[in-house]
Amino acid sequence: MNTVILIVGPTGCGKTALSVALAKQMGAEIISCDSMQVYRGLDIGTAKVTEDEMQGVPHHMIDIISPFESYSVSDFCADAKEAAADIFAKGKSVVMVGGTGLYADSFVKDIDFTATGSCDKIRAELEEFVRLHGAEALHAHLATIDPESALSIHANNIKRVIRAIEYYRLTGETISEHNRRTKEKPSPYKYVYIALTRDRAELYERIDQRVDIMMQKGLLAEVWALHKMGLRSCHTAMQALGYKELVWYLEGKCTLNEAVAILKRDSRRYAKRQLTWFGRNKETNWIDLSGGKDESYALERAKEILHQNEVIF
Repeated sequence: MNTVILIVGPTGCGKTALSVALAKQMGAEIISCDSMQVYRGLDIGTAKVTEDEMQGVPHHMIDIISPFESYSVSDFCADAKEAAADIFAKGKSVVMVGGTGLYADSFVKDIDFTATGSCDKIRAELEEFVRLHGAEALHAHLATIDPESALSIHANNIKRVIRAIEYYRLTGETISEHNRRTKEKPSPYKYVYIALTRDRAELYERIDQRVDIMMQKGLLAEVWALHKMGLRSCHTAMQALGYKELVWYLEGKCTLNEAVAILKRDSRRYAKRQLTWFGRNKETNWIDLSGGKDESYALERAKEILHQNEVIF
């Protein structure tokens, strides 16, 4: 069976270095599962892997679409499946790396998005409902038809709330039931989850330092260039951490110092949500890098985990 090794975990924990080191040892190729690294031009703020960091290991699912386009989890799964098929055809394994848990889980579980259907008329009606009554009212409506989804989807995530209601109206089945049924389907891959973590205070300090380094590397100039191209907060790409906060500064809504402070705060909150997401997965194998443990330690622990899971390379 084709092998997929998933290197996941919170932002700023060292996933890129481990994924490259492991891929080199395995003779594997890397697929990024970062929802924002797919966009061209979003380099510094997404901590996109550089040519030097790749160390000759082929990387896929990076810089594949314009930042003016929307890109969904279903788009990702379709494109990643094609990339993986090409890698497997070479007799290689896949190392999938990134912090977008929904993308990683949906890919490895082979979630079928094609059967869910869509309806422009229903979507337009629900979007108008939000405009007139607000996101909370729409979320309350979802709670009446699919309480389980209402618990897992935040009211502010209007796109997902609309999708859940739309699916119910089209099929008569709740999307939570659909997701549960599809997750029970066996995966077409032999996969192993490896998640990196660090002491919370240490992780938050690394995240703050990372933001400072991004600013020194020219993140503001990168966001300004995208803004001049016509990208605004309404575009999905500009909702990425580091971009939406600096757009607020460019639009005069806050000072630069305030924007950077908000970015650090939001990055820490995002890392906490990532840890929660991967912590719910009982298949996750954790590597704790607290106390200054380096890439070589992470690599040796990863190899032990793979050996325990009968992945031979």
